Amino acid sequence: MKKSKSILFLIDGLSGGGAERVVLTLAEAMVAQGDEVMIASLRRECAYEIPKGVCYLLVEDTYQGPFRRLTEMRRRARALDQALEAAAPGKNFDLVISHLPKTDRIVAASKLSAVAWRCLHCALTVGELGNKRGWKRWRKRQQLLKTYNGKKLITVSMALQEDVRAIGIRPAAMMTIYNPFDVQKIRALAKEPTLFEHEKFLLHVGRFHPQKRHDRLLEAFQQSGYPGKLILLGEGSDEETAMIRAKAEQLGILTRIIFAGFVSNPYSYMRAAEALILSSDYEGLGNVLIEALICGTQVVSTNCPYGPAEILRGELAQGLSELTAPNLAKAICRVLANPMTITDEMLAPFMLAESVKKYHALIRTFLAE
Repeated sequence: MKKSKSILFLIDGLSGGGAERVVLTLAEAMVAQGDEVMIASLRRECAYEIPKGVCYLLVEDTYQGPFRRLTEMRRRARALDQALEAAAPGKNFDLVISHLPKTDRIVAASKLSAVAWRCLHCALTVGELGNKRGWKRWRKRQQLLKTYNGKKLITVSMALQEDVRAIGIRPAAMMTIYNPFDVQKIRALAKEPTLFEHEKFLLHVGRFHPQKRHDRLLEAFQQSGYPGKLILLGEGSDEETAMIRAKAEQLGILTRIIFAGFVSNPYSYMRAAEALILSSDYEGLGNVLIEALICGTQVVSTNCPYGPAEILRGELAQGLSELTAPNLAKAICRVLANPMTITDEMLAPFMLAESVKKYHALIRTFLAE
């Protein structure tokens, strides 16, 4: 009989993002096959339902004293250690995985630092260093080296390994495990109806953030001559939302843009769309591309660092474009005029069972140390 394993996921909250969905998908699959799984969340925010059988531990920081920023990492690391000891006294987890940079910094100051794998969902050069210059950039790079140098790293795309090395990080071990996708569950959810079943529309799924380049998306939508609507699934700051609305109004397309907000089931929208468009400057992998393909929907994406080219291979590569609005518009037209047949073989590297198998391989590696 297979012996169950104990697995701990650590993450900076469970807001409506891709890394959060990855954690919950893995946790649910591992519990289903008999593993003991705990998710330790470092913020109260939780946009998703915790899967049945998963132990959820909230380690919230409520300190509001004068040295809040100065003492944050060590204070929160100590709180994490204490919360885990109280929840699971003396427990040694078979696998510990930290997700997102803020969590990684806290874990680096905790008792888990030596055993935890850090899972990188996005490029550090752009996500952490991209907007830094001079002294601030140097200081942030030193912080990244302190957090990741000599540690065990997981990247969600092969290209992210190059990004890690570009910073000068030398991990103790590093491997790529693609994000997991529960194909059966996604396809079942995709069958649910939307309010736009009889509309012709293109779809963008992602938070309102400069990285996602909604300005490029809107320009490409206009230039493509597509006659239907563009639905935006996602949320952002009031400022970012206002900028997107202003851009759409400037282009004369505001009446054809639908701001649908955050939805817990984006898959029904993906299934109903004629194509999903990704217009980003960079991604860690590009989860929404895989999800749309699972739903049987055509996809178009900028060929941005670091993941889309690993997804859109072979015939699907017709959906890749340069990082300009005119090229993205041409890719939209190209894909709509020549839709590809999407096969399970194209999706095989991203299947949930494949990801779980690789994570269990990490457990064997850890136990052998």
